[in-house]
Amino acid sequence: MEKIENGQPAAIREEEQIVCKRCKNTFTRSSNNSSACRFHPSFFVCRRHDDQKRYYELGPDDPPYAAKFYDCCGAEEPEASGCTTSFHVSYDDDA
Repeated sequence: MEKIENGQPAAIREEEQIVCKRCKNTFTRSSNNSSACRFHPSFFVCRRHDDQKRYYELGPDDPPYAAKFYDCCGAEEPEASGCTTSFHVSYDDDA
């Protein structure tokens, strides 16, 4: 007999489209694996980079000290592909 939880058979819950809170893409529980989600574990920031040896392209209205980048990997574009892969995480998951 198939297990029923929250009024739905397990097979239906497996194929339910879920939004990942890290990458914002949709996934199913059956397609989730250790490299399914690509994301940045840190924030996109605007400040001096710890690595003062690098030069950054600044916009005309940026203060001279401003560098915009992901704190985790240094990628300078807000749309840059994530630097970390892991399992997708549902908004319903704990942690």
